[in-house]
Amino acid sequence: MQAKPNLSTPRPRSVVCLSGGMDSCVTAALAARETEAYGIHFSYGQRTEARELSAARAIAEHLGLRQFLPLRIDLFRIIGGSALTDSSIEVPNAGTTEAIGSKIPVTYVPFRNAHFLSAAVSWAEVLGATRVYIGAVEQDSSGYPDCRPAYYEAFQRLIQTGTKEGGIQVVTPLIRLSKTEIIRLGLESDAPLELTWSCYRDEHLACGVCESCALRLRAFSAAQVPDPIPYQKPGSAAHSPAHNFQA
Repeated sequence: MQAKPNLSTPRPRSVVCLSGGMDSCVTAALAARETEAYGIHFSYGQRTEARELSAARAIAEHLGLRQFLPLRIDLFRIIGGSALTDSSIEVPNAGTTEAIGSKIPVTYVPFRNAHFLSAAVSWAEVLGATRVYIGAVEQDSSGYPDCRPAYYEAFQRLIQTGTKEGGIQVVTPLIRLSKTEIIRLGLESDAPLELTWSCYRDEHLACGVCESCALRLRAFSAAQVPDPIPYQKPGSAAHSPAHNFQA
């Protein structure tokens, strides 16, 4: 009797940039659904470095990623220039001056995503992965220049020119979505949003007042679902009501 042919097709491999935040968590859930996904995380001297690492590791384990690779990049801490990596620059409260996204904020880490993508593409080449996922978001965000679609289109051309096969695709599934849409997509995709961490300032209780917390709180409110992570109590020194933040 002739054996039946094996009709199952192996899933493509991917590398997912997994920060531990909400956007990267939803992106990782999509990648795990579509591919054989490997997670890569970067510690770069950010204020909430330890908390982000533990969140990313927990997300990778929950989603069953094939491997979790934590890397350390020290150059951002050394060169400074960002409130996330330079202790001499204060992380501002959201909405105290301009509206969120109206100009590039002091929390921008200079050219950070290029370094992240470069490492992810290098690992993808070694793994034979054909996709690199990153949870970049343009609209309803802080206005970072390395989160714009044109940035990833340019990086795609760089990959085509500068890699062995040239066929690795940068995938940005969230880039044109609002934060509220991302939450809804995360719920539909069973992304473990309760494991994520978004606060720029604190590692134990989210401050609730930095731009990242403000965007997150506003989005959960609009989605009409409770935010599952812990926040400082209203009335504490660093806290102010979410509805006071400017859009």
